[in-house]
Amino acid sequence: MGSPRRPDGAASGRPLAAPGGMAAGSDAARRLRVWDLPTRLFHWALAACIVGSLVSVNLGGNAVGWHFRFGYAILALLLFRLAWGFAGPRYARFASFPPSPAAALRYLRGERGGSPGHNPLGAFSVYLMLVALAFQAATGLFANDDIMWEGPLAALVSNDTSNWLTTLHRINRFVVVALVVMHLATIAWYRWARKERLAASMVSGDKWVAVPRAEPAADGPRERLRALVLLCLSSAAVWLLVTRAA
Repeated sequence: MGSPRRPDGAASGRPLAAPGGMAAGSDAARRLRVWDLPTRLFHWALAACIVGSLVSVNLGGNAVGWHFRFGYAILALLLFRLAWGFAGPRYARFASFPPSPAAALRYLRGERGGSPGHNPLGAFSVYLMLVALAFQAATGLFANDDIMWEGPLAALVSNDTSNWLTTLHRINRFVVVALVVMHLATIAWYRWARKERLAASMVSGDKWVAVPRAEPAADGPRERLRALVLLCLSSAAVWLLVTRAA
């Protein structure tokens, strides 16, 4: 990793500063690779697919076909993330950010430190989003629009069951939207109140951290090849599910 670029005005004698008020040149703050490239690509690809899915279903008509395609892509990405949560680098693994109510309460009371990755509240947000999207993708496989489109597994259940799952699919859409809005609001709050650029970290992969013994996440060719293999397997599983069912 290269050293952080000097911000404008640093040459005039002002000290280098890291986001959150930490001095970049001090021992308390350093730039650390936290988010590996596969995790970052997953994040942005998932965001694009969610937007595409919502836009296409609201357009209706033939665009609903794209709604299904985005749904299949989301399902493949979720399968990849599940595998990456066990096979990925340290901060991508579920073991590094387990959902803990006690830790979340301590964080709300002002306790900091711990892992440079997801904080306890962020961990809950990640798990809620993954569960909500998995539910949305799963119900979509059995859903129908009462006109011309139906999920690839709709024929495996009764019409009443398909209609029931369609209702759940439509209701859960608002849950997903609410979680996305909360996610964006949290990013904005961290940027404004704590001067932490969470979105920028998910682009560069680096964060300013004040955890003394924190180690960088592995982010080399071996990890990227492993991620590519897992993504191909996840995509193949979804393709088989859709085509065999059809």
